[in-house]
Amino acid sequence: MAMVYQKGTVYLQGAREKKWYGKFRVYLRGRNGEEVERTRKVVLGKKSDLRKWEAEEKLQTILQQENGRGTSSFIAKADDSVTLSWFVTEKYIPMRRGRWRPATKQKTEFEIQKYLVENFKSVPIREVGLFELQVHLNKLAESYSESIVRHTFVNIRSITRLARKLKFLQEDPAEELKMPQTKEVKRPTMTAKQISDLISVIEDVHDLCLMSIALFCATRTSETLGLTWKSYAGDKLIPLNTAFEGQLYEGRLKTRESRNAIPIAEDVIPIIEAWRSVSKNTSPDALMFPTFGRGRRKGEVVPRQGRNFLKWRIHPIADKLGIPRKLVTFQVMRRTLGTDLQGHGTMKDAQQILRHASIKTTAEIYMQEIQASVRSAINSRTREIFSQRTKELRQLENPVSHQRKPNSLQLRNTTVPNGSKFICGVSANG
Repeated sequence: MAMVYQKGTVYLQGAREKKWYGKFRVYLRGRNGEEVERTRKVVLGKKSDLRKWEAEEKLQTILQQENGRGTSSFIAKADDSVTLSWFVTEKYIPMRRGRWRPATKQKTEFEIQKYLVENFKSVPIREVGLFELQVHLNKLAESYSESIVRHTFVNIRSITRLARKLKFLQEDPAEELKMPQTKEVKRPTMTAKQISDLISVIEDVHDLCLMSIALFCATRTSETLGLTWKSYAGDKLIPLNTAFEGQLYEGRLKTRESRNAIPIAEDVIPIIEAWRSVSKNTSPDALMFPTFGRGRRKGEVVPRQGRNFLKWRIHPIADKLGIPRKLVTFQVMRRTLGTDLQGHGTMKDAQQILRHASIKTTAEIYMQEIQASVRSAINSRTREIFSQRTKELRQLENPVSHQRKPNSLQLRNTTVPNGSKFICGVSANG
């Protein structure tokens, strides 16, 4: 009997109730012993019960039974019509999509298409070998950053591993793939003076509170925008949700480590309290930094979008101060804190504040104690930033003045004048 290299065809049919049907070729023996090709159709299931990729998987199981190679479980699905592009679009992404966070999904699908699929768009997957993949990866390394090349490296290995598991490949061509050397990655950070200048001129209490958490608590963008008042526990923040593109994802965080408590520096607590004192809704499930939706969500309370917040509320301030906009991003703020902490505590302290160190269960989150060394490190770093403003004011004072000089940055008013403007300044102690 002839061996059929095919993947079959899946299609919808039905007037009242749509059903998935499968069509494929079979070879039978005629009356005179000759081989005769026939088309066989099978019902795979209702459209309401099966997605297309599930119907295709079901058809492949039938094909395996019809055209198997004796004891071998491999069926020749990967004919020339099965390109890498087809496999990624029809198999890989549908199967992996459910595990990706919204931000990860958007970024990963874009990177797979741009840095992998476009290069092998019409190439049959069975012709994409180790040599072709390694050469492609090496070329990427000549023009793109380490981050892009490494993501492509990881995506290639994941895609080919799944292709082998689903029997589209007999061997995994990326099993011996090597990560090439890449260009040095520039990871900019903000200086203490830039941070001090920025926070000293932000007048709106909402904006100052959001920026203080981003600058001094090492929260990720999605975590900051997804904070609710339930997350605020006096001297620490407990991330419970994330927000992306104005949509709140309750209970979804990047990793289990992301659920660890975050210590709040002592100088930041009064800023949070000031914002809470004028917030319209401080119930446990209310967003700390809400805005109003537009379009179909007009009038609804929704999370802010990070890019819009920085673009319209913070970047104009940075422009006046001469701070490059590329430095005023949530990613740079988090990186800056991680870098600075190495000079104020141990590496382990920095890792715990960034939540990269240990895995904690949900029960431990609410019982977790912040170690004294960790709290000391975060306070030391924050105080150094705030002290920049104090030093500048001291230089302006009359050297012969007998007035007491300020020694720490405090809020002039914890109750916000007129409920709209908040002035972050310096007051003398004593």
